[in-house]
Amino acid sequence: MFLNLSVYAWVVIAVVVTAFHVVMMRWSMPTPRAKKSVSFIPVAAVPVVLIRAIFASAPLSVTLYLYSATMLIFVIVIAPVRKRVAADILKQEQNPGVKVKADTLSLVWITFSLVVSVVVVAAVWVSQA
Repeated sequence: MFLNLSVYAWVVIAVVVTAFHVVMMRWSMPTPRAKKSVSFIPVAAVPVVLIRAIFASAPLSVTLYLYSATMLIFVIVIAPVRKRVAADILKQEQNPGVKVKADTLSLVWITFSLVVSVVVVAAVWVSQA
């Protein structure tokens, strides 16, 4: 049990978080190509989760916690600056040969929120060990 939740509860949380992640990330992307690419993030993450669950000594509930937290971090990092990120993605897709400079505010938010999110997830994980 991790955070006093059963493995079944973590499986349900992981499924709900995955659906939320896909919906929010697709909402954040400006083009069909970008929407398609973010839809495959969980598809790429699930094999990693399964491999970790098989070979790591950590319980499955911890692995599902880390997976769920990672999927939520993507949303936390992108959703608040989605319009700025979407504008950059659209410019890049319309001008593939031109290097588009990323929006400074977006970069600051992404960096700050990513660091804070990872620290919080790690602190919760360590506090349960």
